[in-house]
Amino acid sequence: MNRSALLELLKRYDFTFIGVSTAIFIMGVVNLYSATHASVHLSELYKTQLLWYVLSTIIAMIVSFIQPKNFFRYSYLFYFLIVVLLVLVLVLGHEGMGARRWLLLGPVRIQPSEIAKIGTILVLARWFAKVNPDREMGLRDLIIPAILTGIPTILIILEPDLGTGLLILLIFLVMCFYRKLKWKTIGILALIALLSGGIMYKFGLKEYQRKRISTFLNPGQDARGSGYNAIQSKIAIGSGQFSGKGFKQSSQASLNYLPENHTDFVFSIFNEEHGFFGSMFLISLYIILLFRYLWLATSVPRIFDSIVMIGVLSLVFWHTFINMSMVMGLMPIVGLPLPFMSYGGSSLLTFGICNGIATSISNSRNLF
Repeated sequence: MNRSALLELLKRYDFTFIGVSTAIFIMGVVNLYSATHASVHLSELYKTQLLWYVLSTIIAMIVSFIQPKNFFRYSYLFYFLIVVLLVLVLVLGHEGMGARRWLLLGPVRIQPSEIAKIGTILVLARWFAKVNPDREMGLRDLIIPAILTGIPTILIILEPDLGTGLLILLIFLVMCFYRKLKWKTIGILALIALLSGGIMYKFGLKEYQRKRISTFLNPGQDARGSGYNAIQSKIAIGSGQFSGKGFKQSSQASLNYLPENHTDFVFSIFNEEHGFFGSMFLISLYIILLFRYLWLATSVPRIFDSIVMIGVLSLVFWHTFINMSMVMGLMPIVGLPLPFMSYGGSSLLTFGICNGIATSISNSRNLF
């Protein structure tokens, strides 16, 4: 490739998705260092996080040069491979913290449930794009998509990972609503959700999962037990006030009052150190990224690309919304990472692939 062709390529290449995500990541890795610097066992995590982000960005760049038609062509194959990996997790997976969620590849741990979100989005987008994309869907039209969603969801819940399983169901519902549902179908789905939610709470949830819900409703009933994390998280957020305590000044992190401050509760530590103004700046970056996804979903001519982007949008939105809500005490605590902020290689790879797909679809308007 000669110099003029390379300059033309760079001129037309859409760097916005990777660029905004990198800005969020820089704030995240600095926050990770601050949250873990006082811990002997966790102080080096930021270095691992940097390596994972470099890898995820390289993968995102590679994915961005794949033509979107190939996402359509190989969606079922990718979905099948994901299901196989989820089955292998239940049989051969590495167990940690009471759950079997990881596959060990030498020194590397991979969490297939993270990548399953992308596989489900692609296979649903292909199905919705191929089967009557121009008419409203009834309940019968949702049988096959529900099965395609249900298989990975059930396998993930069996790990157990209820939070990720429910997240995939939320993505499925958003994609269904985008494809347009009949009002009768919406009513039936709402009724099914209410009934299944009650049955799940009574018979499907484990005791610690039910306790999370009761703790959310009344954290003070077990302030030193199940309500401890929620209370400490709100203390961290409130103590940051408007301008925050400053870099490496989080008492909740340095004194280890808030467990999992490098994964689930990174936003609490960020609030404590950077306050309301810093948090608003971070939230603004997420809003910019989400609006870019929405803009792309509404500007591409191909229905498959549009549905994929709605899936990616819902994936990043629900992760962000649920994580921030739970650390502020607005939702029960579930183990969902904050995109590009929480520590975790599989999570970074997943969101990196999402940005690669978005960039590919955006570039396809100019490059392919």
